[in-house]
Amino acid sequence: MKKYEIVRTHQDFQEIIQKGKVFRSPYFNIYQKKNFTNWNHFGIAVGKKLGNAVFRNYQKRKIRMILTNHKKEFSKGYDYIIIMKEKSKTITYQELEKKLLAFFKGETK
Repeated sequence: MKKYEIVRTHQDFQEIIQKGKVFRSPYFNIYQKKNFTNWNHFGIAVGKKLGNAVFRNYQKRKIRMILTNHKKEFSKGYDYIIIMKEKSKTITYQELEKKLLAFFKGETK
């Protein structure tokens, strides 16, 4: 993912969460908000309840890789916040990729 595609500040996270649409699944919550640009912004959050810093960073890297590999499949011009849930700790990379992509295809189009 490029730097301009990442949501970094706490204020931006809060704005997307408060004003955006939420889609829920057993594995993650996705908040979506229109941003009126030609690219998407992604923010990823993994709570401290899920594990230590090493585990949380590993989960974020997996999600970033999925988003990078499939970013052409997403609708343009949206901000997304992906929040991992407890149930996502036990699934493999392939299952996570499959569920995340199915979720995006079903909810954003």
